[in-house]
Amino acid sequence: MMEQAVTGRIHSIETFGAVDGPGVRYVLFLQGCRMKCLFCHNPDTWECGGGRLISSEEVIEDIKSYRNFIKNGGVTISGGEPLLQPEFVLDIINRCKGLGFHTAIDTAGSQDLAVSQPVIDAADLILLDIKALEPQVCVELTGMDNRHELKTLDYCQRTAKPVWIRHVLLPGYTLDRDRLTKLADFLKPYSCIEKVELLPFHKMGEFKWKELGMEYQLYDTPVPTREEIQMATEIFKSRGLPL
Repeated sequence: MMEQAVTGRIHSIETFGAVDGPGVRYVLFLQGCRMKCLFCHNPDTWECGGGRLISSEEVIEDIKSYRNFIKNGGVTISGGEPLLQPEFVLDIINRCKGLGFHTAIDTAGSQDLAVSQPVIDAADLILLDIKALEPQVCVELTGMDNRHELKTLDYCQRTAKPVWIRHVLLPGYTLDRDRLTKLADFLKPYSCIEKVELLPFHKMGEFKWKELGMEYQLYDTPVPTREEIQMATEIFKSRGLPL
């Protein structure tokens, strides 16, 4: 007998996701995030009390209707920060596992492991956003340091949990040869890392900041050039990291 459904707050749903884990995926974007990333393209997900209240059972019924499309992919729970709603996420993952769906969590790892560990244990894959290796740069970018995300990575290493690292290449902050070299050297020993995704900064979410009346600091920041992206790629490749 299935346990009682858990309710949570969601922002939106993408039913044919191709960039949030392996294969075609159903991507559930949850509402709420404590990080305030300068480059966030969904600042409308930040408010923890916003979004739409829905039960895990309703989510699963919707997921089941896309079974034929995602049978060779799976379900990814993203955000916002999904680990801010651990009971909701865990219930969805467990129900998905019962249906045979591959599950992934896209997280910045900003939640304390005491809260997030059961969810990480249950998921098949962790898409871990490393904002910056240096704590002070992480604070500049997000308003928070990176102690929890690095502890999350260490925990995934200890438990052999598959991880895809995601790192935004932001000119003036992370798109720097020395910082990229230090990050690549730091990540090299982690055998749990199956893939590193270097994500060029883009401006597709700029309009949302304006619509929300929020101050956007990156209007004058250029997108990375092809040469800069190639430079970053070569640094990680030279360390044997999978891209």
